[in-house]
Amino acid sequence: MAWTKEMPARPVVAVAGATGAVGAEFLQVLHDLDFPASEVRALASARSAGKKLPFLGCGDVAEGDLVVQEMTPESFEGVDIALFSAGASVSQEMRDAVVAAGAVMIDNSSAFRMDEDVPLVVPEVNPQDISWHNGVIANPNCSTIQMVVALKPLYDIAPIDRVVVSTYQAASGAGAPAMAELFDQTREYLNGTPDEDLTVSAFQHRIAFNCIPHIDKFLEDDSTKEEWKMVVETKKIMGDDNIKVAATCVRVPVLRCHGESLNVEFSAPVSVEAAREALEQAPGVVMLDEVDNNVYPMPGLLAGTDETYVGRLRKDPTVDNGLAFWIVADQIRKGAALNAVQIAQLLLP
Repeated sequence: MAWTKEMPARPVVAVAGATGAVGAEFLQVLHDLDFPASEVRALASARSAGKKLPFLGCGDVAEGDLVVQEMTPESFEGVDIALFSAGASVSQEMRDAVVAAGAVMIDNSSAFRMDEDVPLVVPEVNPQDISWHNGVIANPNCSTIQMVVALKPLYDIAPIDRVVVSTYQAASGAGAPAMAELFDQTREYLNGTPDEDLTVSAFQHRIAFNCIPHIDKFLEDDSTKEEWKMVVETKKIMGDDNIKVAATCVRVPVLRCHGESLNVEFSAPVSVEAAREALEQAPGVVMLDEVDNNVYPMPGLLAGTDETYVGRLRKDPTVDNGLAFWIVADQIRKGAALNAVQIAQLLLP
């Protein structure tokens, strides 16, 4: 049964995991979109309780420091929307308390994404799915979000049969400690520290001046869970189990913004011209595609932006009805915090 409680026009918002990289971005996005909150609560673990987080304000909440509160089941009393980025185990632990308090959990973890009673939502693609939530809405995987934003306007021209995608994923996808490790390890490496003496903790191998074709754990078929997420989440978001997705996910030494190379095969012809027109008109998409002027999306230049950028659009001559292109989006913004707050906007009356 779908959620029937009425969302107030000025909701109370809780940010769970407020001290993490995505939590900090939640606060920034709430300000940037001037989300009409009547109150914003910063929640985190007991060790972070009492810490002050700068907040630029939004809605009825003035600019100033937010004092971090320890997250407990009682933290959600009076809350209307709970933005979660505290890890799957915490989301699972707190779900019942959030829903019992009458709040809607918008969860950035993988805990509930494939649950049949939990919508998996990208507002530019399937906003209608929030109509059947039962108190929990899942934020998709970062690499999936930017891909489906670019695929949806093309899918509307002709159904998609197959997608082959290779990702170039930034350190930010592994959180704030991973970003710090890229900084620190690069400095160590340039200072001549031998490989065996480098600090390696956030990744399986050295990330400085390296690419690691391993994100999340390996599965029985030798794919990774990150790759599996792109396969199953795309089907759910697009509402089409017939879309085939072959993914290879790679971590690269970039701080923010994931890049993805896509080859898309359609069930009917889609010209480059028609695809370009559809993408130029699509919400959340910006075309950067002037190869004569060396204009194309690059992760190092797009940090802090909200859109999914598309370039290198061209015909794929190796298959019938094929197109190839390259996309970039900020993993912390559109790939996480922005998408979640956009879902919250859809909940407003």
